[in-house]
Amino acid sequence: MNSLFASTARGLEELLKTELENLGATQCQVVQGGVHFEGDAHLLYQSLMWSRLASRILLPLSECNVYSDLDLYLGVQAINWPEIFGPDATFAVHFSGLNDTIRNSQYGAMKVKDAIVDAFTRKNLPRPNVDRELPDLRINVWLNKDVASIAIDLSGEGLHQRGYRDRTGQAPIKENLAAAIVMRSGWQPGTPLLDPMCGSGTLLIEAAMIATDRAPGLHRTRWGFNGWAQHDESVWKSVKTEAQLRARRGLSEYPSRFYGSDNDARVIERARTNARRAGLDELITFANSDVASLRNPLPEGPHGTVISNPPYGERLESEPALIALHSILGRIMKSQFGGWNLSLFSASPELLSCLQLRADRQFKAKNGPLDCVQKNYHLVENTSGAQPAQLAEDYANRLRKNIKKLDKWARQEGIECYRLYDADLPEYNVAVDRYADWVVIQEYAPPKTVDPAKARQRLFDIIAATLSVLNLPTNKLVLKTRERQKGSSQYQKMGEKGEFMEVREYNARLWVNLTDYLDTGLFLDHRIARRMLGQMSKGKDFLNLFSYTGSASVHAGLGGANSTTTVDMSRTYLEWAERNLRLNGLSGRAHRLIHADCLTWLRESTEQFDLIFIDPPTFSNSKRMEESFDVQRDHLALMTDLKRLLKRGGTIMFSNNKRGFKLDHDGMAALGLQAQEITQKTLSPDFARNRQIHNCWLVTHAGKE
Repeated sequence: MNSLFASTARGLEELLKTELENLGATQCQVVQGGVHFEGDAHLLYQSLMWSRLASRILLPLSECNVYSDLDLYLGVQAINWPEIFGPDATFAVHFSGLNDTIRNSQYGAMKVKDAIVDAFTRKNLPRPNVDRELPDLRINVWLNKDVASIAIDLSGEGLHQRGYRDRTGQAPIKENLAAAIVMRSGWQPGTPLLDPMCGSGTLLIEAAMIATDRAPGLHRTRWGFNGWAQHDESVWKSVKTEAQLRARRGLSEYPSRFYGSDNDARVIERARTNARRAGLDELITFANSDVASLRNPLPEGPHGTVISNPPYGERLESEPALIALHSILGRIMKSQFGGWNLSLFSASPELLSCLQLRADRQFKAKNGPLDCVQKNYHLVENTSGAQPAQLAEDYANRLRKNIKKLDKWARQEGIECYRLYDADLPEYNVAVDRYADWVVIQEYAPPKTVDPAKARQRLFDIIAATLSVLNLPTNKLVLKTRERQKGSSQYQKMGEKGEFMEVREYNARLWVNLTDYLDTGLFLDHRIARRMLGQMSKGKDFLNLFSYTGSASVHAGLGGANSTTTVDMSRTYLEWAERNLRLNGLSGRAHRLIHADCLTWLRESTEQFDLIFIDPPTFSNSKRMEESFDVQRDHLALMTDLKRLLKRGGTIMFSNNKRGFKLDHDGMAALGLQAQEITQKTLSPDFARNRQIHNCWLVTHAGKE
């Protein structure tokens, strides 16, 4: 009888104990990270061949107290190593754990290696060689406080490596964890199983192996016991032969009822390859499709189980598409899969709340260092035949109405970026903007009087309704939460993805970035103002102050400006402006970019311009500016400096976003300037509801051409 130890992922110990007992193991004792058990030679090989949950099967050899490195050396050398493996076999030492004496695992491994080698040379036997990559025998030493446990690893490579998965492919879960997820899902072999985000297909393949009675170790070619001197090849062959017979019989008797899909075509091809290597490709139907287009493959029954390990992010704000993904998944589950079971494994319980489903059971487990939860749900069957209520129905109806009106207008205008919804309904306080085939939802932070849980749930409803109404893939939606713009908030950085996309606005081509900043690089409400600047700029010297990403300079350049000068205090946005100009063939000395504090530059400049566009912040006390700025308080001082730079007969377009802004007409007249308000002329249909989105004037020398 052998005393053995099976290691496993944290949280799976009790499940492993049950599995080993079903294989015939006795004296099973659960400890953190594994199970101690006993069994004869046949059970030893059975556990290696058939355990779906174990990470490794170890054969403990000895324990010793370690109060010094000499204690470790002597404790290891006391084992009769020539009885364990021959000198012609290679070995490797895996050492884990530290104490006051052994403070470095590499040092501990070296002392163990020295003791083993000396055990051979002292008996005048050849010195065995170390092979860290592919040893014939792997020796494990675990130091816990002052006790070292020494064992040989009969598995070799981890038992999760079944031999069917392409090792070059990234996979979020190991095969033994995948098997545990399947076992805990409530799925019963013989019923349908579907994974709508199947990745490389691991969950489905493990389930198919269970269903067809296929041993998880059947495809492995290397084992840790190959270098073990006491390996019994005859017993191993009998275990292997039995596993082969059971696999053939199981495959011939099992109907094909496994379904997997993923929105990445390359990943789906890898899943097909993995299933083929496992000998199960005939049982699993794979498809390249998005979760949003998921449909029940068996609408007439029988009921089955949906299982998945959906993606998750470190922060919800960093991966807003994940909120959309989970929201739409919950909606589809309720509308398409009534009577089915759903089981999801995730490191983000908050994302699972987006499903709007109540879990019947849940389990905890570790996925590497991550604390994860598996939640099982039963999806209530809709026996009435009625369709489930549309989430955020009022919002969805308004969005449909707006789209019908605005999409046609945008196509006629030749613009790809426009606002679809602008807090039309008070309870759905978001802005929805289209950028070509992408959509950005901006949630305005709710007042503190609103229950945060209700606000978040309403946001989930908005996301689900937006995806449904627009028939939008989940990975084409971006979510942002923001306060009303204050000061230099346009410069606030949110990410580091660096993903730019080209969009068209009339005859201009512009770069936008939907994820890295609070704003996208294009203020949509200034669209008509930019077009007017283009129409006014032919043969003119054009100045763009507080230029942001230079989109107004692009329109002026395309309108035939003699020169453009673009000024901003942000290097990032000036580089962006330069890219925008180059994208439209505007470069060289005629198109200058100046990195400066605009107010300081304005006071010190001696140049003159025919056309000036200035859209200053409402308020700023940025460290990069020499002094604070308030557009209401300081606009006359601003105009004083602007007048000095304005040629006779020239024009200033002055815009700002301050609600309730009042232009000081008397002060303007005293400066010899005349202002004509053109705010209404610069508002396009997509901002018709928000008449205060910005203020805009054309300013000229009073009484002068």
